[in-house]
Amino acid sequence: MKKTLSFSLVLAALNVSAQTKFAQLDVELPTPNEYRTAAGAPGHGYYQQKADYKMNLTLDDSKQMIRGEEVITYTNNSPDVLEYLWLQLDQNIFKPDSDSKLIAVEKMEDFQSIRDVERKLMTFEGGFNIEMVTTVNGEKMHYAINKTMMRIDPAKPLGPKQSISFRIKWWYNINDRMKFGGRSGYEYFEKDNNYLYTIAQFFPRMCVYNDVEGWQNKQFLGKGEFTLPFGDYEVSITVPSDHIVAGTGELQNGSAVMTAEQKQRMEKAKSSNTPVLIVTQAEAENAEKNKATTTKTWTFKAKNVRDFAFATSRKFMWDAQNTVVKGKNILCMSFYPKEGNPLWERYSTKLVAHTIQTYSKYTIDYPYPVAISVHSNQIGMEYPMICFNGGRPNEDGTYSEQTKYGMWGVIIHEVGHNFFPMIINSDERQWSWMDEGLNTFVQYLTEQEWERGYPSRRGPAYLITDYMRGDKKYISPIMTNSESIWQFGNNAYGKPATALNILRETVMGRELFDFAFKTYCERWKFKHPTPADLFRTMEDASGVDLDWFWRGWFYSTEYVDVSLDYVKHFELNSNNPEIEKAANKQAADSKPEFIGDIRNRESIKQTVNERDTLIDDFYAKRNVYEVDRLDKKEYEEFQSKLTPEQKKLLDSKKQFYELSFTNKGGLVTPLIVQAKFEDGSTQEIRIPAEIWKMDDITVTKVLIFDKPVASFQLDPFLETADCDVNNNSFPPASKPTRFQLFQQKQSNENPMQRQKRLESGN
Repeated sequence: MKKTLSFSLVLAALNVSAQTKFAQLDVELPTPNEYRTAAGAPGHGYYQQKADYKMNLTLDDSKQMIRGEEVITYTNNSPDVLEYLWLQLDQNIFKPDSDSKLIAVEKMEDFQSIRDVERKLMTFEGGFNIEMVTTVNGEKMHYAINKTMMRIDPAKPLGPKQSISFRIKWWYNINDRMKFGGRSGYEYFEKDNNYLYTIAQFFPRMCVYNDVEGWQNKQFLGKGEFTLPFGDYEVSITVPSDHIVAGTGELQNGSAVMTAEQKQRMEKAKSSNTPVLIVTQAEAENAEKNKATTTKTWTFKAKNVRDFAFATSRKFMWDAQNTVVKGKNILCMSFYPKEGNPLWERYSTKLVAHTIQTYSKYTIDYPYPVAISVHSNQIGMEYPMICFNGGRPNEDGTYSEQTKYGMWGVIIHEVGHNFFPMIINSDERQWSWMDEGLNTFVQYLTEQEWERGYPSRRGPAYLITDYMRGDKKYISPIMTNSESIWQFGNNAYGKPATALNILRETVMGRELFDFAFKTYCERWKFKHPTPADLFRTMEDASGVDLDWFWRGWFYSTEYVDVSLDYVKHFELNSNNPEIEKAANKQAADSKPEFIGDIRNRESIKQTVNERDTLIDDFYAKRNVYEVDRLDKKEYEEFQSKLTPEQKKLLDSKKQFYELSFTNKGGLVTPLIVQAKFEDGSTQEIRIPAEIWKMDDITVTKVLIFDKPVASFQLDPFLETADCDVNNNSFPPASKPTRFQLFQQKQSNENPMQRQKRLESGN
């Protein structure tokens, strides 16, 4: 009784586990309402706020300082009365007493050199200095600053469908990005005593107010990026007159800031499908030397964007080309110092155009008039229509293969961020994976269309397995707040990108996935989607129940490890004595002989029945493999009762194989089995993940073939992220590992430098 009870409890536990993994996500997801439907689309009551900006900025190139004044017009499209307004002050992360510094976990072993100590002691007087907050009529407005957030209290609450305009004046010191880090700042070039500025998060920006959480006013701590409302921008930027400026939107006063020759080149670029230099390297080098003391003002306008960023330097080369998406011309541009060549002039703008084309195919048609890539060292950061990218060759112009692919990858990734989250505007402060993971997935597709066999770092399932099977103490579910994630790159970028790739290649198929994913992008362009909107839309548009997939891949830290434990081989018994007795004899003859029988033949000279002929009876003398008349008669009687179809089935020589699988990693997954037959041919069998719905630990499956199988391989194309492929074969396959007897001294030269040395005869 005790054993029976225990076994029953085990079965019950297995069933509960399996049923939980295949349970619907009703509890985890928010209840559908008038703002967001159960189908994952914006509801009939959906709203979003609007924030328009007019700004005047001045860059002080001698002090590395920004001064700015802005007028914000904020429109309340919600049904709620707003008693106060929240703005982001992200530059305050650089204040000496910022929380981001205080919460950094440190140990004494982090300080191994004097440079480490210097970095710890370095101070920077960063952060916003708010000089004025007033109405447009000049009346002071009450405000309060809480670290990286500022609350403004209007004289009276802002009602539904009402707008308010107010003015803010500020300044701040620009951070040396190479010393203090950050997503924007300056890079200093000691050789020619010049600066390259990549400027973002430079103005007080409105927070999002929506139906999901009201004001999104989580403090900026560093990892969780930004979420912002859409609006229209008009920005005037005053810089030294020899600076070249790239900014979000379209340049409004090109005739005032560009030379006649530059304008002619730009007109040529607008109809060219290859890059045209607007500012040459010689022109940029001349500007580096002369350093103008006068100023110019560049003015940009951008409609329906969620942010604004710009880059400025006298070091910039500038090239441009046109690309067309659904009949619309898009000007693709790159800005880079000479230190970026030869890589940047050769590749950057072509990569921008390719990325815009490929993302438009898989998501939405690119809606903006320009797309820009700016080079500064060791960076990758995105804003509407403009991004800042690393990837710098050596001073001698050579570069490693890693540098080239790193540059290609970061440009594709950051330009791709125009789609996620600049247009499909998810909450980065809460869910990094919704922009980074989705973007990394489409980045993978774009890389593969750029170069056949492109060595993508993220996307293919087999590349995530080391992370998935790692120490669970240092692994977070994808559905974790941005600031609480272990292994940020793997969790926010790699794992969600892999999950989407598995959905596309294995669970849904490309056609269903592409339609559903594009539906999500179209539904939520220029809106604020949540994870539930993605999950629900993918199911709604495909007709595939994916709750088990979201639960396992996004809400848990389980991983895929399925073992193929055993295979049992069966054949149908034809009942034909001619066939079956011959088969039985062949099986008996091929059976290994017991060692005792072999030795007994030698040691026992004569047995009793060999001496006494009266011992052996009918059973000892008969041939069990001989077909007699009664055997034939019984077979004839058996055949007379069969239908023609049944006779055909018995004669078909079907091969039956019972395969047993164990889910060792816990994450349920489809089973892809490849059978390799004795004649060398193969066949794939794709079993949906629902095979685990009643028991998520062990399942068996009977497969039937027309010919005998030599071996079985589980996950033969490395598509499920199985973390241990050594238990995927039957018969088990052992793969040797190569080892190196002697360590070869590694050269610091990249292959380009080595080739140059060979060509020079050195």
